[in-house]
Amino acid sequence: MKMIVEIDCTPEEARRFLGLPDVSVLNEHIVSEMQKQIGSNMAMLAPDELVKNWMAYGQGAQEQFRKLMEAGMSAAATKK
Repeated sequence: MKMIVEIDCTPEEARRFLGLPDVSVLNEHIVSEMQKQIGSNMAMLAPDELVKNWMAYGQGAQEQFRKLMEAGMSAAATKK
């Protein structure tokens, strides 16, 4: 025997019927915190800010940056 039951309800009604907790407030809080973190980290993606941060660490960071650029250039040259 095969039975098909269709229930027409909203997600909110289904949550209440099943006795699940309402986590919408927690979800909103988490999303807002994630947006704050993403917004504060966007400045780190700007090339000029990245270089400023690396230059603040002195000669070692400058040397690492130079090696990174050389590796990128050599990788680009080998693909051609």
